[in-house]
Amino acid sequence: MVAALALLAACGENNAPGERPLTRTERAARGLGDDTLGTDASTIGDLFRDNGTDPGTGQNLRVNKHLWRAALDTLSFLPLASTDPFSGVIVTDWGTAAQGPDGPERFKVTVYISDARLTPETLRVAVFREVRGRDGGWQSAPVAAELPRRIEDAILTRARQLRIAEREARG
Repeated sequence: MVAALALLAACGENNAPGERPLTRTERAARGLGDDTLGTDASTIGDLFRDNGTDPGTGQNLRVNKHLWRAALDTLSFLPLASTDPFSGVIVTDWGTAAQGPDGPERFKVTVYISDARLTPETLRVAVFREVRGRDGGWQSAPVAAELPRRIEDAILTRARQLRIAEREARG
């Protein structure tokens, strides 16, 4: 326990108690490496401020905000497992449908938004399907070929509606 506390204390920035973290320039001037994030005096809020890096979307994220919101709206009937707006990935958890042609079934969807443009090329959807086996467990099953495309179309339609509504709100 004492050794762990000593190691933790050694991880400090060589700053006095209460002193602000060093910037990258200050760390370089002192001969310290740049091995941590945030040493340039940035804050977590800087990730969400518009610093002009992407004037087309008004955000720092590299995904289209309308596609992102539309994907969340479209998949709102499924529980979310994880979302990452910085990489453009939305993963749902398994959602159970009442009864399919093969018996009870459930679905899981992954959405990939690869760009800040609102185009079909920037959106990919993967759908996973499982059916309940005779033993009561879930088994992988094929997904209808048109299902991912139908979800993509629904997301794109909703994204266009959101973009139009935003433009009308601006005047």
